[in-house]
Amino acid sequence: MPKETEVSRSILRPTDGFVERHIGPRDEELPAMLALVGVASLDELSAAVVPQEIRLARPLALGEPRGEHELLGELRAMAGRNEVFRSFIGMGYHDCITPPVIQRNILEDPGWYTQYTPYQAEIAQGRLEALLNFQTMVADLTALPLANASLLDEATAAAEAMAMCQALSDAGRHGFFVAHDCHPQTIAVLRTRAQPLGVRLHVGDPAEIDFERQDLCGVLVQYPTTDGCIRDYSELAAAAKAAGALTVVAADPLALVLLRPPGEFGADIAVGSTQRFGVPLFFGGPHAGYLATREEFKRQLPGRIVGVSRDESGRPALRLAMQTREQHIRRQKATSNICTSQVLLAIMAGMYAVYHGPDGLRRIARRVHGLAAVLAAGLRRLGFDVGDEPYFDTLRVRLPPGAAAGLMERARERRINLRAHAGGAAIGVSLDETATLAEVRALLEAFCGGALPFDFAALEDGADAGYRPPLARTSDFLRHEVFQRYHAEHEMLRYIQRLRGRDLSLANSMIPLGSCTMKLNGTTLMLPVSWPEFSRIHPCAPEQQTRGYRELFGQLEAWLAEITGFAAVSLQPNAGAQGEYAGLLVIRAYHERRGEAARDICLIPTSAHGTNPASAALAGLRVVPVVCDDRGNIDMRDLEAKAREHAAELAALMVTYPSTHGVFEPGIRRICAIVHECGGQVYLDGANMNAQVGLCRPGDYGADVCHLNLHKTFCIPHGGGGPGMGPIAVAEHLAPFLPGHPWVQSAGELSIGPVAAAPHGSAGILPISWAYIALMGAAGLRRASQVAILNANYLARRLGEHYSVLYSGHEGWVAHEFILDTRPFRASADIGFDDIAKRLMDFGIHAPTVSFPVAGTLMIEPTESESREELDRLCEAMIAIREEIRAIEEGRADRRDNALKHAPHTAEVLVADSWGRAYSREQAAYPAPWVRQRKFWPPVGRIDNSWGDRHLICSCGPLEDYVA
Repeated sequence: MPKETEVSRSILRPTDGFVERHIGPRDEELPAMLALVGVASLDELSAAVVPQEIRLARPLALGEPRGEHELLGELRAMAGRNEVFRSFIGMGYHDCITPPVIQRNILEDPGWYTQYTPYQAEIAQGRLEALLNFQTMVADLTALPLANASLLDEATAAAEAMAMCQALSDAGRHGFFVAHDCHPQTIAVLRTRAQPLGVRLHVGDPAEIDFERQDLCGVLVQYPTTDGCIRDYSELAAAAKAAGALTVVAADPLALVLLRPPGEFGADIAVGSTQRFGVPLFFGGPHAGYLATREEFKRQLPGRIVGVSRDESGRPALRLAMQTREQHIRRQKATSNICTSQVLLAIMAGMYAVYHGPDGLRRIARRVHGLAAVLAAGLRRLGFDVGDEPYFDTLRVRLPPGAAAGLMERARERRINLRAHAGGAAIGVSLDETATLAEVRALLEAFCGGALPFDFAALEDGADAGYRPPLARTSDFLRHEVFQRYHAEHEMLRYIQRLRGRDLSLANSMIPLGSCTMKLNGTTLMLPVSWPEFSRIHPCAPEQQTRGYRELFGQLEAWLAEITGFAAVSLQPNAGAQGEYAGLLVIRAYHERRGEAARDICLIPTSAHGTNPASAALAGLRVVPVVCDDRGNIDMRDLEAKAREHAAELAALMVTYPSTHGVFEPGIRRICAIVHECGGQVYLDGANMNAQVGLCRPGDYGADVCHLNLHKTFCIPHGGGGPGMGPIAVAEHLAPFLPGHPWVQSAGELSIGPVAAAPHGSAGILPISWAYIALMGAAGLRRASQVAILNANYLARRLGEHYSVLYSGHEGWVAHEFILDTRPFRASADIGFDDIAKRLMDFGIHAPTVSFPVAGTLMIEPTESESREELDRLCEAMIAIREEIRAIEEGRADRRDNALKHAPHTAEVLVADSWGRAYSREQAAYPAPWVRQRKFWPPVGRIDNSWGDRHLICSCGPLEDYVA
């Protein structure tokens, strides 16, 4: 009979406990695993690995683990405290119809939401094709040839465009003009982002621009404007070009179906959100922002770009273009710190365009505009002033003084939300894809306060669905075959499933990526994401309609504060790098408040994630690197010397704990003390928090602020490269500086301002982390940390007999991840880390993190969710690969013609009439016995990245046309 554990001590506890489902190794397997690493219990292991001086002396105050059914009932009740009104608020957020075939088979399918970023492109071909569709859709709609594979939201996309304009300015200009009728959240985020970059922001009427006096590198306009007006910006774009400035257009993609696209009237960059292309409101996110530009700006384009290349057989294949040139890889020289994007949501938006095609999108756009025309006609009949300028879906209705409050109340009685413009002199109404004639009638009745004094049906005859030149779109779009073929649901379903089958996800096998924590995203955690009480709430909905969300936010913030040992938490940053950036801005604001604005030095270990120095640069800090010693730890002498040298200017140290090298550095308290003694603050990168939960807390051992990757430690899935969430937790003295937002009244005057478009970032996925913490409870979370450490040490001990483990801590222990040194194989067998990574695909296993944080190595993190059987499968694969390397070293296999150099092996290559290789087809296809039972076939062979970079093709057409 299995030994009772601290999380299973009563026969009366729920039988559907989540802890036992989430943690992979069974109780009966633990003794053998513990014995192999040399300890008797999980407690003895964590005591050996975690330095004594930082260990948490008490359980976390998070309650007991709960059953899944009970938890879902509690969350249902919380969701029920949200009220789903019809929101015609607009401001870049619109209700829409998510086609059920996309909701069920992408948003709710673990084969899509559990993938990792497509760095191993050979086993990510389905997702890469879906992202290429997205890029093509954006490029076509904007008439700009180069689009990235999504950004975090519209406001931060505008900020990225501003940074691009500054970087591209030949004359070193630092002024940036923003039209006052851009969305207010965009203007607010630009204010936050401009100051650290040294950009002087000018907000006003574009008619009043003075290019010379304002020293402008760029101009941003909204198309249509936030209050619905459509303006011809061609003359403005020409004037900007003549003055050496770039034109940025924040454009509604559905409006671009009918309107002249930015690229055709002279825009250099287009940004926006694709939310209304089938992605729910989610109370503000996650949504896929976009950025498109001219091809000559490709080196400055932030984020990821999917491009066309070919594999070793010459067949078309997709991969991340300019993969090693991602902005954050440039570290402190980067102009962007983007790491996580919004892949899952971009895929949904791209598939929405595939499903509807150009004709379907035209029908949707014309209907939305037609309904707006009916509303406008009715309002005019009622005597309201809606202006004379062209519009798409949004009307600004001028009101007599004092009339707005009564109108808003009448609308709420009809369960309708409208937008109150500042000053109360106007009301905004934005229609969307889900709007009906009945709702238009209800809106008119709210405006007039009763029954309509005219025949409503007669208004339909005036529904105008067209525009005249120069506003009308005359160019075609989405002409590529993929947007023409899949309009029947059966065909769409097959297309989605065909792409899904070309990707390896956690639904297939483990993804043992160091520093990325690819663990179980439990089904129970994911169910609430689709509930309308969470997914159909506008981010500007009144507080009385969002009580459930606010209760969830409050509890989650309190739990994260307890877990980290900090005083306050902001949920706004919607990616890990955004959390880094926000935390550094908080530190800068703290120094400035104390009269020490000159503190602008940030110490960063050379082993840090590339986003650390990139975030520091964007926050206006100067980076000073700190070296690591032979054991991979921060060199204490170098740290102390540089801290003392820069004491008058020291703003912060950024440190990852456990370290990026996979060990609990014993001197972390001293590290924090050195920085504090020199007047700096300690920023802790919380990427590895999953090794600390319940065992130690950053706030206790000296950190001042940390960000948390909810998409790692707290089970929000990676989504193939996004969404993520990176909230920050801070000590009490930093709490007043946390991000604020123009829609939230509680932010104090010391707030750094918003860092994301919505007040709570990607609020729609926060129920996942709330449910995870509630289900696990204090004991379950602690056990998860312990088992993550056990699994890593189990693998390190088994693989350490065949490979060299690069770094380890006291008595050879690693934390939750470790690095295998594969560099010696380059000399002994001409085998590199990439050969091992590709060969693992033949075993149906995703490669570990390659060449980070040490070039030429593999970084492995198994997580607590992988069973012992799966851990042993990885070991067997890695040992088999080591034997294949040994065969090369001993001359039993050819240095060029071997299974590693030709990996991965596709079915097409294996069934070809001729083979002609120095090893057998069986060795190529079935390198281990268990592969026969669960074979994942790589859809393409090894991809030629250099060819793809020389022939940059980032939009779709018949792929065969691209590769001769």
